[in-house]
Amino acid sequence: MSWKIKKLCDLCLVITKGTTPSNIGEGFTEHGVKYIRSEMLTSAKNISGEFLFISPETHEKLKRSQLKAGDILFSMAGVYLGKTALLREEDVPANTNQAVALIRIDKSRCNYQFVYYYLNLPQIVSTVNTIQSQSAQPNINLKQIGNLEIKLPHPLIQERIADILSAYDDLIENNRKQIKLLEEAAQRLYKEWFVDLRFPGHEHTKIVDGVPEGWEKRKLSDVFGYVRGKSYSSKDIAEAGPVLMVNLKNIRSFGGYNRNAEKYYVGEFKDSQLLSAGDIVMGVTDMTQERRLVGYVAIIPKLHKPAIFSMDLIKLEPQSIPKYFLYSALQYGGVSRQIAPLANGVNVLHLKPDAMNSVEMLIPHNSLMEQYQQVFGALYQKIETLSEQCDLAAQARDRLLPKLMSGEIEV
Repeated sequence: MSWKIKKLCDLCLVITKGTTPSNIGEGFTEHGVKYIRSEMLTSAKNISGEFLFISPETHEKLKRSQLKAGDILFSMAGVYLGKTALLREEDVPANTNQAVALIRIDKSRCNYQFVYYYLNLPQIVSTVNTIQSQSAQPNINLKQIGNLEIKLPHPLIQERIADILSAYDDLIENNRKQIKLLEEAAQRLYKEWFVDLRFPGHEHTKIVDGVPEGWEKRKLSDVFGYVRGKSYSSKDIAEAGPVLMVNLKNIRSFGGYNRNAEKYYVGEFKDSQLLSAGDIVMGVTDMTQERRLVGYVAIIPKLHKPAIFSMDLIKLEPQSIPKYFLYSALQYGGVSRQIAPLANGVNVLHLKPDAMNSVEMLIPHNSLMEQYQQVFGALYQKIETLSEQCDLAAQARDRLLPKLMSGEIEV
């Protein structure tokens, strides 16, 4: 059975893009309508990351880019160019910015999930990058997106292909939900022990001036040292190489490690810049005011190649305290939020690591930190296992995708 070739614009009810609230004199709010940025579009089917919010009134003004479940989002500018996401009922109401295209498929013409997967084909991604390379900045416009060609089989074939690929993404999404629950459990554990002070044995511990006996405040300069990341040029980055470069994109804006955002590195580096599984890296640069990366940390997972880290990060070297306690104090205990305002700059914020030396954090006695290390370590190991399963499912899906879309595998 032959496949018909259609332009994307001929399959859509809408192809448009969003607006930044500041362009209409509005700003972000603490609560309200979800606001989606291009960084929330990843290799996953659904959006991930921390939402910003706009008021319902601003959402009403930005009527053109009001989002609906089933909409395909397509990053059309910057480092996330070509990344996609498919919106769910739980993601809306929502709005988006000018770096994200809104593609609303006419479901009477084709299967919207099939089109989502088609846009993730390597040849489509290559086409998008070929188009953008003709411009001074990495971007693609709405007309160019609309002109992308989609090969459509019979509607029943479209549905079957979408169902097969969705099974992998459903597994990934279920794992991600479990990971989120485990991360929330780790955060609650830290809060219970070290913020609410309901740690094991608290009933028999004196509290002096709000601090348990035997605990002390120490400056960060006494808690950890650091190693600066590697500066590099574009010639040091390749399609493949012996070493991975962990970079700012590997730090999630809400904390933690973003897998599969590493680059391949072919240049020189110092041995001190090598990373091992379990190392902690901290963001020292904010590329945009919409992201909060300075002071935020991630634990390096097991990677498939040796890795170093870029100059936008520093590697923390704990001194006399366990690494998981240090990570948790930064991430869950509010220390990262104390560090973030110390960054300086106009368009790009940068933290000089020495500027945080005088920030203090509360250090409990060693036996309690070791006890926390063991409990957190068990939670983290479960997170790592689930993350690895997500990677394997994504790899299987990506191998299957071009074979299904070309008809090499019949369904």
